[in-house]
Amino acid sequence: MSSARSVIRSLLLSASSLSAAAIALPAAPAFAQNEDAARGDEIIVSARRRDESLKDVPLAVTAVSGEQLEQVGAQDITYLTQSIPNTTLKVSRGTNSTLTAFIRGVGQQDPVAGFEAGVGIYVDDVYLNRPQSAVLDIYDVERVEVLRGPQGTLYGRNTIGGALKYVTRRLGDEPLFKLRASGGTFGQFDIIGTVELPITQTFAVGGSVAYLSRNGYGENLTTGKENYDKDILAFRASAEYENGPVSIRLSGDYLDDDSNPKGGHRLIPGLLTGAPVLDDVFDSRGGIEGENEAEAYGLAAHVEIELNDQWTLKNIAAWRKDDNVQQIDFDALPAADVDVPVIYENEQFTEELQLLYEGDAVSGVAGFYYIDANAFDHFDVVLDVVGTAILLPGLNANTQGDIDTKSWSFFADLTFDLEQAIGLPGVELAVGGRYTSDKRSARVLRRTFIGGNTEEFGGSPTLIATTSDFDGSEKFTDFSPRVSLAWSPNNDHNFYVSYSQGFKGGSFDPRGQTSQVFANNLDVDGDGDVDDDDVFEFMLFEPETVDSYEIGWKAALWGGRATSNLAVFYADYTDVQIPGSQGGTDPTTGAPTFLGVTTNAGGAEFFGVEWEGTALLGQDIFGAGDSFSVAWGGGWIDAEYTEFVTGTPPTDISDLRVIQNTPEFSGALTTTYTHPLGLMGRGGEIAFITQTSYKSRTHQFEVPNAFLDQGGYGLVDASLVWTSDDGKLQIGVHGKNLLDREYRIAGYNFLAQNLDGSFVTPLTPTLGLEGVQTAFYGPPRTVTGTIQVQF
Repeated sequence: MSSARSVIRSLLLSASSLSAAAIALPAAPAFAQNEDAARGDEIIVSARRRDESLKDVPLAVTAVSGEQLEQVGAQDITYLTQSIPNTTLKVSRGTNSTLTAFIRGVGQQDPVAGFEAGVGIYVDDVYLNRPQSAVLDIYDVERVEVLRGPQGTLYGRNTIGGALKYVTRRLGDEPLFKLRASGGTFGQFDIIGTVELPITQTFAVGGSVAYLSRNGYGENLTTGKENYDKDILAFRASAEYENGPVSIRLSGDYLDDDSNPKGGHRLIPGLLTGAPVLDDVFDSRGGIEGENEAEAYGLAAHVEIELNDQWTLKNIAAWRKDDNVQQIDFDALPAADVDVPVIYENEQFTEELQLLYEGDAVSGVAGFYYIDANAFDHFDVVLDVVGTAILLPGLNANTQGDIDTKSWSFFADLTFDLEQAIGLPGVELAVGGRYTSDKRSARVLRRTFIGGNTEEFGGSPTLIATTSDFDGSEKFTDFSPRVSLAWSPNNDHNFYVSYSQGFKGGSFDPRGQTSQVFANNLDVDGDGDVDDDDVFEFMLFEPETVDSYEIGWKAALWGGRATSNLAVFYADYTDVQIPGSQGGTDPTTGAPTFLGVTTNAGGAEFFGVEWEGTALLGQDIFGAGDSFSVAWGGGWIDAEYTEFVTGTPPTDISDLRVIQNTPEFSGALTTTYTHPLGLMGRGGEIAFITQTSYKSRTHQFEVPNAFLDQGGYGLVDASLVWTSDDGKLQIGVHGKNLLDREYRIAGYNFLAQNLDGSFVTPLTPTLGLEGVQTAFYGPPRTVTGTIQVQF
């Protein structure tokens, strides 16, 4: 792979040199300026499976264009977490490209097999079943849509919390070559090349290749490697055919992430060795070494046939696979106190057939969706320090989880224009429903070794016990309805109310230790006997559902110079799946071990408000043709558990638990000042863009944690971007986190806590001897320069 990287990088560098020389060429004639451009282009989205103005969609949806993302220098989709209300998108703990996503309190913290995402991630309408390699880099993107609330009656997989739709650019009908190069602090060097080539009037090919790199924000002081570095090679390619009523798009993509293992920052001194806390939060001392690579690739076929003026048939078939090897040092110290090398292997096939209808009084979609997916995890938990202390050198609590998912669904969603149908002016009624059948099959094997890592990680240990050997399957079915009523008294206002239900199927805990059932005499099913049925119930966790209610108002105000999108929502969330892990004792050997603990919390409630908008505040302020505008997005959510039963005897501790990754307040204010400015003999415009964002206290887990939980913080970004009138040359400087704020986004905790979340005194490890309280941080202050040339 390294030789291929060298060749591609050399080609991109050569292209960059040619592009730099082209800047000196005479400017092409500028395109005529749109007299309405200062008011902002109308945003078109496909949230309801048809192209509509954002204002007309009775859903809480935020759409950001690829051009906007480029103008602010966004590098991947986690940048959106700063500006979209009640939305958390972040890189998962100890990884470089695994995504943790929450919307309105619903999401999934744990990336291991068996736990489905609460937020659906789609790339060109293809659902990504696993979070590995889902931190999508921003290149060749037309727009990103974030839909808040349950989704499933219109497309794809049933997602209980919301959906993020990443839409790539379609090929144009003219030849195009575009090159974008970036360089900046921490040795950042990114280069993205795009080519589009029409072969005939009906057939075109094209693609983009990206090499994205930087040095680390810090250093691993034990291994000497860069920490928080980036080394990614990615590409997308497509072939598109369009002739009359038939449209076919074949596409493929590939990503290879060779970044170093990401080491965490210890928040407490070592409890065994007294190792001090490091001054730089981006430095680490973890001693684990080995292969660290994420590789993801896929193919998709989109076929669309317009049967007539009203009926359209669509088919989306896709296959995806990713292979990840990661080295995670939980204790972040040289010794193998809690060292976790892990393998993730995921594969999926999806098929989606849609029939769309567009009439005068009725429009809608009906469809069938199928997914066949496998998620396989294999990881060691090496406790060598503990093992040596009890004469078990290289103690290793190994886990293999192999989860198959086979799911099919029928869905339909119809919109009735009641003005056309029965004469109610401006009234629209939408009804939808989805029937889902999920079958989950699990093979979980847990073994205890001595002698270090298993063969998959280069070791040759000795097996001393098998603590789980589970094989089971279960089917989950559900019908989820949706209904909305919208009223548009005129073209500038849209009021709506909606109800939707979301569903996420149950599964089996891939880290569950079944030997606990008989060793601790656990009568899980309550029938008075302890048998294999109790093992099954011990491993199984139930489906979760949410009932979501929303009232909204979308408006174009001030003669179109301002927009406002306001939503008030309430959600009743039941059987909440909360995966977790903790230290414990192997009942077979009596040795320390790593345990999976999954809880179905009885219920939670969310009540919140979201307000987004834009306003053009002035034109011709300091000269002809300039403008000043603002955009804002803010959210407030009151999220709490209403029932959280645990322990023996069962006790409701909901007042001691919190909703993770869901700050009460989140918001951002963006300002944009533009001014006509010629540069290098070309006419153009310069834009100065600032964004100030804020998030209140964020809890990393359902148990409050004084070390890991992040208090309220704000970030300040700014960009200065010049774009030529013809759009073929763009030069920018982008500053992120200009105040250099340190903020935690994830972490690990293996310290004993009381029920209220306070820590046992003195601090007491539950796994390992040093005590695991390790944090991972968002990026520090960075400054990046970019240049983009288009032919």
